[in-house]
Amino acid sequence: MRAIVVMYDSLVRRMLPPWGAPPEQAPNFARLATRSATFDTCYAGSMPCMPARREMHTGRYNFLHRSWGPIEPFDDSVYEILAKQGVHSHLITDHQHYWEDGGATYHTRFTTHETFRGQEGDAWMPFLDLLDRDVMQQYLPRAHTQDQANRTVMTSREDMPMTKVFDAGLDFLERNAGADDWLLQIETFDPHEPFTVPGEEGDDWPAYGPVTQDAAGVEAMRAHYLKLLGECDRHLGRVLDAMDRLELWQDTMLIVCTDHGFLLGERGYWGKNVLPWYDEAIHTPFFLWDPKAGVAGERRQALVQTIDIAPTLLEAFGVAPTADMQGKPLGATVRDDTPVREAALFGVFGSHVSVTDGRHVYMRAPLPGNTPLEEHSLMPTRMRGFASGDDLARASLHPGFAFTKGMPVLRYPGRLMRGPAQLQSLLFDLQTDPGQQTPLEDKALETRMAGHLVELMRASDAPPGQYRRLGLPETGPVEDPHLALLPAQD
Repeated sequence: MRAIVVMYDSLVRRMLPPWGAPPEQAPNFARLATRSATFDTCYAGSMPCMPARREMHTGRYNFLHRSWGPIEPFDDSVYEILAKQGVHSHLITDHQHYWEDGGATYHTRFTTHETFRGQEGDAWMPFLDLLDRDVMQQYLPRAHTQDQANRTVMTSREDMPMTKVFDAGLDFLERNAGADDWLLQIETFDPHEPFTVPGEEGDDWPAYGPVTQDAAGVEAMRAHYLKLLGECDRHLGRVLDAMDRLELWQDTMLIVCTDHGFLLGERGYWGKNVLPWYDEAIHTPFFLWDPKAGVAGERRQALVQTIDIAPTLLEAFGVAPTADMQGKPLGATVRDDTPVREAALFGVFGSHVSVTDGRHVYMRAPLPGNTPLEEHSLMPTRMRGFASGDDLARASLHPGFAFTKGMPVLRYPGRLMRGPAQLQSLLFDLQTDPGQQTPLEDKALETRMAGHLVELMRASDAPPGQYRRLGLPETGPVEDPHLALLPAQD
């Protein structure tokens, strides 16, 4: 058995042919849909980049206990588990966050790994005459000035980090097509911003936050995204061609996925982390070819999530999921759309905690003050460095959780990546309101969805502070005092 995981970052579902885009916009994604099961109800879980990748490794939600950070000493990584069973895993990536403090233990869980440099302000090219030293300690200004230096050595599509990632992936397939028991993860940062394609002119890096461009500016930015999506599609086609040429379909699983979507001007915003997680950012594309099931060209409606990837890979190689994995293997779902869950959690640390049953979405906002906001980790590291000395000076030892394997953890003050732009709870019916334009005020429905939410939080052994900051019960049923919306029915 072999497996290939092709992972993109910020791949927007509605821009792909299975979900309404014209086939010519991404012809190889259209082709992929004819060779795999296409999942219509896939939701990401913990946001954004590295929290999502921790879910891929562990099959567990990340965002209830901590924010962005490394793999923990107590985590079950699917890649390490498979290595112990004799399966060689290889990561090829240009995702620069793997090389920062907050992602430094992910790539080393693979048997082997290789990287290509230059994405989104990656601290790479030391062209000092192009770097503004006055802003080098400020993340976004530093990233922009570093990006300009990096672009000087990326003058053609062949120079793009994504191209080099897929070149290396195809080389791996050519070398190892005759071998057994391997897993290849081809992972590109694209089509994440900046939407850079060499030879294209104009602003291609939207700032997270409200849209400031006029209608023409919005369309120009979306055009940059589509150009980059075209490159993503082209390279996907190379993988599909290789699977055809090397006759890999008969015994090689293929997963094509992303960590999350992106707001491309919808709701008057760019990016992610700036609003509650609307469908544009959280409802993700997901494709799965399972040679044991042999299902191709069919749609699946079962509610699935990022946390299902790890157990699905284990199942493919005949290994049982660990007791701490919350995700479910998807073999039976591919075969006949067998449901794997009634509801699914999603969110980002310190902001809304949301739940969906596949039709309804309930976004529960924190109470005013958003306290207590505490992280729990043995790796007190944030995105680009350690947790602050002030925060760690206030740390205490917590006895640990059901999944920490007897290890205590540090508890210390949490920090938001961004403050919620809309600090309010919201409830939607996606069947009658797929664009999430008209929030509901339905007491009975909110009670049911909040019940799903607390049930999943309890199953995750969420810290007590999460219930307090959300105004939800740590034990017992959800009752009227716990509701946040105006009741439309009694």
